[in-house]
Amino acid sequence: MGHVAVDGYRIAPLDAQTWDAFAGLAERHNGVWGGCWCTYFHLYPDPVDERRALGHREFKRRLVTAGRSHAALVMDADTALAWAQYGTVDELPNIQHRKEWERGLEQRPDYRITCLFVDRDHRRSGMASVAVRGALALIAAAGGGLVESYPHDLPPGKKTSSSFLYNATRTMYEQLGFTYQRPKGKGNCVMTLTVPAAPDDGPQA
Repeated sequence: MGHVAVDGYRIAPLDAQTWDAFAGLAERHNGVWGGCWCTYFHLYPDPVDERRALGHREFKRRLVTAGRSHAALVMDADTALAWAQYGTVDELPNIQHRKEWERGLEQRPDYRITCLFVDRDHRRSGMASVAVRGALALIAAAGGGLVESYPHDLPPGKKTSSSFLYNATRTMYEQLGFTYQRPKGKGNCVMTLTVPAAPDDGPQA
């Protein structure tokens, strides 16, 4: 899958060629989210022992090189500034409040966006939105479909540290055209967007 552009940033898919950029961003932040390496969402039902045996970093690397882990990387030359992880439900089966999500499911999404991460030096600058739009552009390039995400649904006026917002906020997703579907757990929600397939005529903005 080729690269796309969003707001002047190059969006690169996570793959064997961009692994070092992804790993560099993770390692600058001690593996992100307490050393998770964005592997939590891959862990239902079987790979938990595999991750434990390999370690989070190597488990993630093997998924990436096997084409079983996808993300949009926001690039500055060869440095990743942010990423948005996305994939099918089968690729990312493990989400917070999964059983509640299953009970309320009306239409299974083609893709889900599960996790965002922005370099600490680039937060509060709209980079999370760039990463999500990058993921949507890569999804469009792959044929599009129904996309779900699970942002934090903060009460009006409430602010919290970006270090706790692993999938940004409902407000940001509303600004990107997502529709609120239902609550999920305490302080999270389900939002959806239907992404049309991109025309096959070059990079998407």
